[in-house]
Amino acid sequence: MIQKIGVVGAGMMGAEIALCFARAGMETILSDTSLEIAEKGKEKQKTVLDKNVKKGKITEEEKEEILGRVTPTADLKAMADCDLIVEAVLENLEIKQGIFRQLDGICKESTIFASNTSSISITKLAAAVEENRKGRFIGTHFNSPASVMKLVEVIPGLLTEEETADKVSELLAHIEKEPVRVKDVVGFGLNRLFHCFYLEACRLIEEGVCSPEDVDKICKYGLGHPMGICALLDITGHDLNQSVDQILFEAYGDRFRPSPVIQRMVDSGRLGRKTGAGFYEYEKK
Repeated sequence: MIQKIGVVGAGMMGAEIALCFARAGMETILSDTSLEIAEKGKEKQKTVLDKNVKKGKITEEEKEEILGRVTPTADLKAMADCDLIVEAVLENLEIKQGIFRQLDGICKESTIFASNTSSISITKLAAAVEENRKGRFIGTHFNSPASVMKLVEVIPGLLTEEETADKVSELLAHIEKEPVRVKDVVGFGLNRLFHCFYLEACRLIEEGVCSPEDVDKICKYGLGHPMGICALLDITGHDLNQSVDQILFEAYGDRFRPSPVIQRMVDSGRLGRKTGAGFYEYEKK
């Protein structure tokens, strides 16, 4: 039975993924390269929960109980007895594989390894672990922001056991997510749809058909999206968007050709909310 969770990577995605499990009553270890970064991840969780308190969704007491289930650390050895570990670090094959190699030598044999990769092959990532671990290696691609969005893509690799996929899907349903089984192909399902959509939005801007503001109005008032695509891209970060574009372009060709609009954003350092500017201007924190 999956009871104790580890999350590697305390950035926006990792912190919110860990929060999803902690809210469901599960003990959660949140790890990063330094204790300071891991603790900042827990501060992000507190910010999310404070908003929920303000909206009357939870009480102050419930917020403290949830945060009490999260332990920040800079030591992967703290995850030795976790039942499931979700990796949520940079979208880089070598970095991800390096983390899984370390964990493979630390964790108990029954631990399930999961990657939150948005585009990299699960089978390729699983090559980093020993043969007896490959059956318990799977992809769990959470949708951002993970504390709000219901979708999680469940991606079995070539050697993933059916029992692993079933256990992980049941766990995701338990934490009130909607697991969707997806084949292990580059970009999976969500990103192939999302990047086709947003690249066309960038073409509209590049060709002067619409401003970013009007593209977002089309998304919200014409397509019923909760927020505009440009505002969403500013949240996810244009450096990440560009790196995923490149992976998809190399796999599928011209339909995913990286956008000059995004390239200029990255070249100018306008990466979105995290730098204070993207399609829109933001107050720097």
